[in-house]
Amino acid sequence: MNITDQAKIQLSPNWLEALKGEFSKPYWLALSQYLQQQEQCAKTIYPPSEQFFSAFNHTDLEKVRVVIIGQDPYHGLDQANGLCFSVTPGNKIPPSLRNIFSEIESDLHISAANHGCLKTWAEQGVFLLNTVLSVEDSDPGAHAGQGWESFTDMVIALISRECESVVFMLWGSHAQKKAALIDGSRHQVLCAPHPSPLSAYRGFFGCRHFSLANSYLQSKSRQPVDWRLPPIMDDHPQITFELG
Repeated sequence: MNITDQAKIQLSPNWLEALKGEFSKPYWLALSQYLQQQEQCAKTIYPPSEQFFSAFNHTDLEKVRVVIIGQDPYHGLDQANGLCFSVTPGNKIPPSLRNIFSEIESDLHISAANHGCLKTWAEQGVFLLNTVLSVEDSDPGAHAGQGWESFTDMVIALISRECESVVFMLWGSHAQKKAALIDGSRHQVLCAPHPSPLSAYRGFFGCRHFSLANSYLQSKSRQPVDWRLPPIMDDHPQITFELG
């Protein structure tokens, strides 16, 4: 698993130009070696390496309007797709995403989708970034502290420096630590508790981040985000939720 090759394949030209200097840094080389060792030990890693950089593939640098920061990918089979909080179609909607949909419905009167795939948001400029881009099967946080955070911190700082009038949604203490990387005089930084069932009732519900983001974007003559997700038609179109 050569993450440099995967990055060069998956990153758009603009991202690649902005990030290519990272690929020779010590943290990146150590991260690459770590992932190769995990592969040699026959560890199952999510998402597949060809989706590590999906957030960058779906949202080009100059199109970023909103940044949502997650922690690490889902650690179950066929769940993670490289976009934070998003799951591949056919999966049950995880609890935190269910609460995100609930807040959107309350805030904007948009009905919840019948799936949890957020690619439609990403294609509109919602950059769905986990701070760690890989995880071991059934072991959440297994790849924390191996170098991904150095890369994603640099990405957040890059967006703050190179883009104009971006909305950063920082949910929970982990994401809110990234506020130090963001120029609040040039961007809107929205903070709330994490949408997890353990904390959503402490202020995520009612935060109205989605309407606030659109109001800010419009005030800066930027296109608002359409937070609706088109339904996915398959053999099981009903909404399903994961317990918890």
